[in-house]
Amino acid sequence: MGKLTVRALRAVLVVVLTGTVLVQALMVWALVSGSDPEDGSLPLTPLRVITILGIGTAQVALVCVWRLVTMVRRGTVFSHAAFRYVDGIIGAIVAAALVWFAVTAVNAPGQRDDPGVTLIMGGIGVAILGVALIVLVLRMLLAQAVARDVEAAQMQAELDEVI
Repeated sequence: MGKLTVRALRAVLVVVLTGTVLVQALMVWALVSGSDPEDGSLPLTPLRVITILGIGTAQVALVCVWRLVTMVRRGTVFSHAAFRYVDGIIGAIVAAALVWFAVTAVNAPGQRDDPGVTLIMGGIGVAILGVALIVLVLRMLLAQAVARDVEAAQMQAELDEVI
């Protein structure tokens, strides 16, 4: 991975992380100020708490991606240490799916006239879980690459002894 690519990705990660922290701060401020609407629409307090949690899952994933990019730049991504960050990303995606299912549950009573919206939202939650499964498959590929790297290092050491 080139230096320009790493810098560009890190710049994007910083901008997104900063934006998510600002949105979280605004949500906490709105939660503390307690300005729920009185018109009988959806209660905002549960949605604000869910939003804060959902943004937290994105922040965890962003930090894990940052760490993996650092490992790629250093050439150490094919090591057992990378699994911790990939597992963090998988956990964050699963948590995001659970948060989305919570949003769906909060929104469902307002959709009694049109239950298709709730079904679509549930389908989106399943799709988010599908992304977690894709990252799990990528984790398995990383495990194979790490095993091959260890095997190649052992073979190189044996070859060095022979020579």
